Amino acid sequence: MNIGDAATRSGVSAKMIRYYEQIGLIPTAARTASGYRDYAPGDVHVLRFIARARDLGFSIAEITELLDLWRNKDRRSADVKAQAQARVQDLRHKIAHLQEMADTLEDLANACAGNERPSCPILHQLEMPEAGDGQGTRRARDNGLKERIA
Repeated sequence: MNIGDAATRSGVSAKMIRYYEQIGLIPTAARTASGYRDYAPGDVHVLRFIARARDLGFSIAEITELLDLWRNKDRRSADVKAQAQARVQDLRHKIAHLQEMADTLEDLANACAGNERPSCPILHQLEMPEAGDGQGTRRARDNGLKERIA
């Protein structure tokens, strides 16, 4: 099947299939006599595996490891489980960080009068130098938004 068919059947765009070939995530496709890529059903199966892993947030490096484990019939399921657990930890960390960001933005929005006056605690917090050091979100919440303007 050609790359368009492989893309349709796998849910991976033709551009991404070419990229995965380029970086060695998938083997280079066979070519027809006219030079077109020719994919087998097994290639589509691998592409679906990759798509599902990407949907779960695994990086390309992690997917490479998962593919190696998937292909290795002597693998230990403990190794696969460890990969999944590490991914869960990373996702939980990101969720906590996103929740912290949402809480801070909500506090800032609540502190803003939203009227015709130019004073705005949201903009004031964004201009503070410590906001760019990775701790600004936490500091803004810890300070209790002392700069509330009515």
